[in-house]
Amino acid sequence: MSSYKDLAIAKALNAGLQKAMQEDPKVLVFGEDVAQLGGVFRVTEGLHTEFGDQRVFNSPIAESGIVGTAIGLAMRGYRPVAEIQFDGFVYPAFNQITSQLAKLTYRSEGFLQMPVVIRIPFGGGIGAVEHHSESPEAYFAHTAGLRIVSPSNPNDAYWMIQQAIKSPDPVIVFEPKRRYWQKGPVNLDTPAMPLHSARLMREGTQVTLLAYGPMVTTALQAAEIGAEEGVSIEVIDLRSLSPIDYPTLFASANKTGRVVIVHEAPTNVSLSSEISARIAEHCFYSLEAPVIRVGGFDTPYPAAKLEEAYLPDADRILEAVDRSLAY
Repeated sequence: MSSYKDLAIAKALNAGLQKAMQEDPKVLVFGEDVAQLGGVFRVTEGLHTEFGDQRVFNSPIAESGIVGTAIGLAMRGYRPVAEIQFDGFVYPAFNQITSQLAKLTYRSEGFLQMPVVIRIPFGGGIGAVEHHSESPEAYFAHTAGLRIVSPSNPNDAYWMIQQAIKSPDPVIVFEPKRRYWQKGPVNLDTPAMPLHSARLMREGTQVTLLAYGPMVTTALQAAEIGAEEGVSIEVIDLRSLSPIDYPTLFASANKTGRVVIVHEAPTNVSLSSEISARIAEHCFYSLEAPVIRVGGFDTPYPAAKLEEAYLPDADRILEAVDRSLAY
């Protein structure tokens, strides 16, 4: 019989990190202010007290150095978990991630494994200043050699961080910072599904709505409103952004014949671009309408006071659903 605990996403990540560190002494956690402070979002709170300076430590403010250190530790047999404090801070580490971390296993013909986890709080919704709200996931999903995941709820946060740490490959975990304090039940005994599987969140018959990370909650809200208006919307949480669980997506698209994809990032050259192309290629004869995409506008994230106008909401999603149903 499984035991459950009600946790916020941030606390679920903390509990998952704690369990992984208890089970494997080779797991290390480091980044800017993650030790005594517990990180700016308190995701690593208490870990330094339990595991000490050798396993939980602060880094300089140098993201390239953080990832470079993680690569070196992985070469020496450790399983480093590196935190990038905010999404917009990852760009100084871009070369290390895409030119080194993603390629070393291939370059060494499998001799060097890179069990590195990079945690990145991402997305908007917190009223932050410049460089503190970004959605850079498409850059990394485009890069072969990286695994990319994003939990949308506490149970996934608890298990996906542990599954990522156990992976022999580098995994980037995009954590939806606007949802850090969203609570939900966590099964402490059994993982719900494999790391790279998509999940059917709500069954429907007329339109498939695909989302990930912070937008899953918004998609479910839109589906609830749609149901009140007589529209049956199926909601799928991608969970994994690379690789993507296409069979689950294709099955839903073939069933409903209409697909809307939503994310915070701009739609230009985005994850939704690739997913819509794949669905058009594999589900062409089942589609009753073109795949429609809803995202942030093709501009940098705006100042905090304009953020709510930039981020997709239930109204924008339902407008896309209406357009799809109009075909």
